[in-house]
Parts: sequence; structure tokens; C-alpha cells
Amino acid sequence: MGDTRPKYKYSGHETFPCRYAWLPKAVGALAKDTLLFTDEDRAMIELGVGKNMVRAIRFWAEAASVAERSDHTGHRVTAFGRELLGENGLDPYMEDSQTLWLLHWKLATQYEEPLFAWDFMFNRWQEPEFTRTLLSRVFAQETRLEKKTLSAATLSHHVDTFIHTYVPTQGTKTDVMEENLDCPLVELNLIRRVGERDADATGGRRETIYAFRHEPKPEIGTALFLYALADFFQRRHPHESTLSFRQVATGHGSPGAVFKMPEMEVRERLEASASHEEAPFGFEDGASSQQVRRRREISESAFLAAIYERETACV
Repeated sequence: MGDTRPKYKYSGHETFPCRYAWLPKAVGALAKDTLLFTDEDRAMIELGVGKNMVRAIRFWAEAASVAERSDHTGHRVTAFGRELLGENGLDPYMEDSQTLWLLHWKLATQYEEPLFAWDFMFNRWQEPEFTRTLLSRVFAQETRLEKKTLSAATLSHHVDTFIHTYVPTQGTKTDVMEENLDCPLVELNLIRRVGERDADATGGRRETIYAFRHEPKPEIGTALFLYALADFFQRRHPHESTLSFRQVATGHGSPGAVFKMPEMEVRERLEASASHEEAPFGFEDGASSQQVRRRREISESAFLAAIYERETACV
């Protein structure tokens, strides 16, 4: 049997979390020049950033699925990137909170080359809390199991980049607002600071304790939830017409896992959406089995349009 494990990414972000302007900039620049990233000096001028940030922008554009490699050298804007952030896109300036949740979904559900921290933390981490030190130790253990040889610095930078993507730096109110502009996904409030503890046995250093927000998330629209469900079917279970409720609520790469939704909320959303006769998904909640059924195919474009029109009738 071959090795079916994914090819995880641990680096490439240059320790920079994705910033507000980067994805729109990448989409706009690549629409004009698919070979932009092959010449870092030219990319520095075009994007107005340093060399390390050019590499980070390329990394995040790929990770967020707004750009992809083309012909082994260049990059092209994906259909998703063009429809969302293109010149006439649905949200070219990333002003809508649904866009942030959508980009979070993309980062956490990369299939062929997943970001290790995102894949592990949103799908496999079961503890109620975590610290930077704990994650560094756990990630080191996991990479040994994966037979990866990574330096402590690489793992430490990966942990920091993951945390700083979702948690604003501490400081004054003005500092926090500026950091929000740098790292848009902090606005999701998906990871919270919940306390502090000694980082070592001597008690000489304190470190922050973090926890995921497992509460209901009414800010995620029905159309976005259905987009994620359709994407989960298509990429993780393309040959299946039905999935168990457990797979949708807690399965690897599922809406319930990636959005950190309580199971009751997932159930309520499935019940509400399935009540429409033309809905793309049905929900069978019987005594012996609970299943989500894919009734009909809908294009990604139609789902995206529904997210921003705040209309769910077509999906």
C-alpha cells in the first residue's frame, strides 16, 4: 500500500500571518502578470513589500485558494479568487465578515498540502485549552511520527503564526485595532485568551492559555454553512450521496469541526435548511440513523452568490 498521508506544510509563511491587503493585492497583481512570483525583485516593487513578505503573500494566496501554481513556474488566480476578490468580485476589499469565515474555511481544509497547525488543531486537538509551549511539544511529537525532520525554530514559528492569525497581540486599544487590520481572522474571535500559567517548573516565566470558542456562531450565515457542507462532500467524500450526522458534525474537515460548532447547532442548521423542498441537502433524523443526503449539485459560484446576497432560497 502507498503512503496516503498528506504532504503537510510547516513553513513558507515567513512567520507572517496573512494581512488584510495581501490577498486582494495578490489577486490583482496575478491577474495582470502570472509570472510575478518568479521574479521577487519585480514582485517587491509591484506589491510594495519586502522579499520575505513577497514569499508570505505567495504562501497565503495559495493556502487561501485564491491563487494556484501554473505550469510549474507561474501562478494564476483561481475561479474562487476571481469571483471573491477580483476587480468585480463579491467582496474585493474583504469588508464582509462572511469573507473572513470563508477564508478561514479554506485555510483549514486544504486537502493535498494542508497547513499542519490548521489541520491538526481544527480536526484532531481535543483538549479544552492549550499554550504555545504545549503546542510546540505536541507538534514535535507529531512530526516525529510523520518521520519529518524539522528544527525547533521551524515548529516554534509555525505555532506562533497559527496563534497570531486568530489572536490579536496584547497592547493598547489602538495597537489591537492596528493588529486586527494586519490579521483579519482575529475578528472571528475563534481563539481566546483564557488565562496564564507558569511556562516552566521554576515559575520564572508566565505564558498565555488559549481556548477555542465552541459556542454557537449565528454570525456564520446559512448559505456559508451550506457552502462548507457542499465543499466537504465534494473534496472529502466525492463518491458518497449520504454522510452520517457524526461525519458532518465532527469528521475531519467537516463544517462542525472547522467552525468549532456545537453539535446541537449543526443539527439545527441541517434541520432548518432541509425543510426547504428545493434545498440541496436533506436531513434524516431517525431513531436508528441520522444522515445528511446530497439531493442535488449546485455550482460553487451559486453558493458564493447566495452568501453575499443573503439569500438561501436557491441553496
